[in-house]
Amino acid sequence: MSPTRTDPDAASSGGDAMADPYPLVEHELALLLRRARSLGKAWSDRAHPELEPGAYPLLAHIARTPGVRNSDLAVQFGIGRATVCRQVQHLEELGLLARRPDPQDARSQLLELTGEGRDLVTKVQDAGRRRLRAALGDWSPDDVAVLADTLGRLNKTLNEVTRGL
Repeated sequence: MSPTRTDPDAASSGGDAMADPYPLVEHELALLLRRARSLGKAWSDRAHPELEPGAYPLLAHIARTPGVRNSDLAVQFGIGRATVCRQVQHLEELGLLARRPDPQDARSQLLELTGEGRDLVTKVQDAGRRRLRAALGDWSPDDVAVLADTLGRLNKTLNEVTRGL
């Protein structure tokens, strides 16, 4: 897959994307992150009127890994424990999440979705996947697979790089 120039100003920025692709990567990531924040807010508003945009990814992760701890979420998402605790408490108050004692550590609690939480995650994931399929409808399955692989690789790399920060 060769780099493409989606920024109309890139040609006038004084650099060739092939010689130094990092400015283009930086631009595209910034654009993607802005769109992701906007979409995250819209999706969380539709999912539950009281759901904070940053809380839905926690729910989705707990759906994939039931029995996770607050500390695991903080590491996974690169956010502070206090933020995780506040969001977990709010999700519990909304009836989307339940805590149970950790049999291996009396100080910890394991997190699981309630039935309502599982239903919500399923509803949001189904709607999100429909939107993705529509948005990427003219992409080949191979291109979608390359995108998924590349994003996974980027996330893994960024997780390793930011772990010590």
